[in-house]
Amino acid sequence: MSRHLPGADNFENRVPPGDNRERMVCGECGWVNYVNPKIVVGAVCRLEQKILLCRRAIEPRKGFWTIPAGFMEERESSAEGAAREAREEANAHLNIGPLLAVYNIPRISQVQLIYKADLASPEVSAGEESLEVAFFDWHEIPWDELAFPSVHWALTQMREVWDQDVFPTFTNPPGETGNMTPA
Repeated sequence: MSRHLPGADNFENRVPPGDNRERMVCGECGWVNYVNPKIVVGAVCRLEQKILLCRRAIEPRKGFWTIPAGFMEERESSAEGAAREAREEANAHLNIGPLLAVYNIPRISQVQLIYKADLASPEVSAGEESLEVAFFDWHEIPWDELAFPSVHWALTQMREVWDQDVFPTFTNPPGETGNMTPA
């Protein structure tokens, strides 16, 4: 069975030498096109006692609230990516803190790296991917309107270490794999 990459007539799906699973391999030179999980970077951003959330302007989960986060770009560190996502989604400038959590979402082949961050300035506004941005006190967070399970996890875990700079990095809560999207 042969599958072809666009514009590459000589790629086929086979197990390359020294590997244990099928990959797209160039039949001419043997180059292997590895398809690997995507890395998402983001931050739980706070200003004093409030948390910054963005209402999504794009699918998936358009209209729901999230922390600023998105796919990491090539040639940037994960912290740089988290800061860039906050600028793109909320025109926010961050002081990136420690890594809060590493989440594994196997059903969509994602690894999410979420940081604690403080806003360098209170000035924020909706970027291209956000309908609006807002600061929320803990009791004001729209829990039923959060876009993804990992947003809920990150907010809850952030609360546990709100005033700490040194703590063990969190992972998925026990039994959670991100398979369910909040209603």
